[in-house]
Amino acid sequence: MNELMAARSLTTLPVVTLGGDAVAHVKHTVFDAAAGRVAGFTLSGRGLLSGPLKQRLPWPAVHSLGHDAIMIVDAGALADTSVVEARREAQQGRVLHAKVLTDEGAEVGTVLDVVVEGGTSGRVVGFRIAAGKALAQGSGRRRHRLYVPRGEPPAVSGRALVIPADATRYVADDLTAFAARVGAFHAGRKGAPP
Repeated sequence: MNELMAARSLTTLPVVTLGGDAVAHVKHTVFDAAAGRVAGFTLSGRGLLSGPLKQRLPWPAVHSLGHDAIMIVDAGALADTSVVEARREAQQGRVLHAKVLTDEGAEVGTVLDVVVEGGTSGRVVGFRIAAGKALAQGSGRRRHRLYVPRGEPPAVSGRALVIPADATRYVADDLTAFAARVGAFHAGRKGAPP
């Protein structure tokens, strides 16, 4: 498994060509909730006062996703789209602030961020949540922040994210520990990808 990254940490990352030219900055990460992957990015210009671009970066054009930049082969990788269309697409892929429910009906928290696999996969592996009372018990905090793996297939609607009940046994407090927990979660589920 590649290194895990929080989707919010991708905001404002530079989009850089393999030749070293910075061509844009990430404005929003767009998710394909049905596929459980990053669909692409809406973009803003490079300058401090630059606004949104009329181009977006579709995921297939991403050469590599890292903590410091998103690499593309060249500026031709950017796709033309209207700003309105890009905003609508970003809204449709939004899962932030959705309630997190188990497939047994228990409410376990609210989505704060999406955890993405770095490199070239763009796979969403889990979520950072504000844990509800059920998960926060024993933590000593009223609203503890935890990472929880997502199920296969992903189940996201505009108002709720549904995870398998057994995913709550694989929560972690930080991304480093969460990488191991995601691996254990998938290893314990038959037919799930590694």
